[in-house]
Amino acid sequence: MKTKKLRAAALCLAGTVLLGFACPRAAAASARKDDEPVTLRVCSWEEYIDLGDWDEEELIELDNGAEIFGEDALYREFEQWYYDTYGKQVRVEYSCFGTNEDLYNQLTLGDTYDLVCPSDYMIMKLMAEGALEPYSESFFDRENEENYYINCVSPYIAKVFAENEINGESWDRYAAGYMWGVTGVLYNPELMTEEEASTWAVFDNPKFFRQITLKDNVRDTYFSTLGYLRQKELMDETFRSAADYHEKLGDMMNDVSPETIDEVEELLGHIMGNIYALETDSGKADMVTGKIAANYQWSGDAVYAMDQAEEDGVYLQFAVPEECTNLWFDGWVMLKAGIGDDTEKKQAAEAFVNFLSIPENAVRNMYYIGYTSAISGGDDDTVFSYLNWCYGAEDDEEDAVDYPVGYFFSEDGDDESYTVHASAEQIGRQLYTQYPSQEVISRAAVMGYFDETQTHNINQMWINVRCLDVRDIPLWCWLLALCAVIAAAAAAVVYRKNHTLE
Repeated sequence: MKTKKLRAAALCLAGTVLLGFACPRAAAASARKDDEPVTLRVCSWEEYIDLGDWDEEELIELDNGAEIFGEDALYREFEQWYYDTYGKQVRVEYSCFGTNEDLYNQLTLGDTYDLVCPSDYMIMKLMAEGALEPYSESFFDRENEENYYINCVSPYIAKVFAENEINGESWDRYAAGYMWGVTGVLYNPELMTEEEASTWAVFDNPKFFRQITLKDNVRDTYFSTLGYLRQKELMDETFRSAADYHEKLGDMMNDVSPETIDEVEELLGHIMGNIYALETDSGKADMVTGKIAANYQWSGDAVYAMDQAEEDGVYLQFAVPEECTNLWFDGWVMLKAGIGDDTEKKQAAEAFVNFLSIPENAVRNMYYIGYTSAISGGDDDTVFSYLNWCYGAEDDEEDAVDYPVGYFFSEDGDDESYTVHASAEQIGRQLYTQYPSQEVISRAAVMGYFDETQTHNINQMWINVRCLDVRDIPLWCWLLALCAVIAAAAAAVVYRKNHTLE
């Protein structure tokens, strides 16, 4: 994939106006003059929207005739599009956050935003807390040609959002999908086989002692360890062929009972002795440089790492564990604290989501950040044409295979019109990573939202694993440490006396 190199976070922040105060939305709306622009405060991940400034050679020319080029930041182009479409001015104040927890802390401390883009579990948390403003009924009107989201979102993504609920309300009432993917193992095929990489047990494989990294993230690492812990049950054919398999799979991979947490803690403690390190973002670079043989990775970052490694002549691959995988999403949600009763602001927020859902803009975002958009395009084949542009084999290429992606682009998963004729090497590489096969998707589970008690228990487990439990430290270590403290104190006293005499 011809993925654009990620810009520095500073470019994102250049358009940022951080506001650390709250004000009544209704009052602001009533005080706004007719010619005064609507101010829309948007907050998303760093480097998670096309910031434009493409080089001329980056022009994308697709078979369907579309020409795509990122000249300015999309959130800036939205301002002009909104005026041309609705005859009203809008000014976007675009901010960035580093983690879901950072965003939540910002909101708790009083920062006010109108539209934010957290991950699945944070969306669920905000829904459960009643912090989100639902999308208006008009947003779902398919007859409105400006409603690009509802008309262009992947039927697969739409189904997932419709079928998952919090407090009896489905996600799609409060969230619009932005990017999505799965988790798995990014590995170097010169150091590890596909079979070795295709299981959550790989992190405990002594053959790769100190050569693999896990995520410094309790949810991701808990999921992978639980997949290893429940390997036998997950691979059981009776379990997999059950009519309610997906429901059972979700229940198993969201088991945070005290007993299961204890089992995961014990197993993870053992795994920690085998892995190289826990990491958040350094795993990609370590894979490119060959420092490690494999690492736990999100599909989008895996694509980025493969692209970067390929520039250095290193060919990495991505494996999805046979036991199961985690299906994750980032989505746009409106905050009550920001939107309030301001109907103009709400319209602008919904329009921003629709603007990003225009197929050409979805392609720009995918090209720029390397992740997979929730947008398939509906009747517009631009996204599928882009997929062929990225991965389609040459007409005379002999070593090519047909790779079906109908489940994502069509309501008919067997729709043969959505088949990429790709180079055989792409199976297990970028194409497979960006658009997992239907077989992979069939064993994917969403990791849900945990209540306060469950969150406390799983976080305590994480603390116990990451930090040495003092109860496990032998007496001789305590005595040695005490001696060291006494020796240091004595040395300090002598030093002070000598300098006093001088």
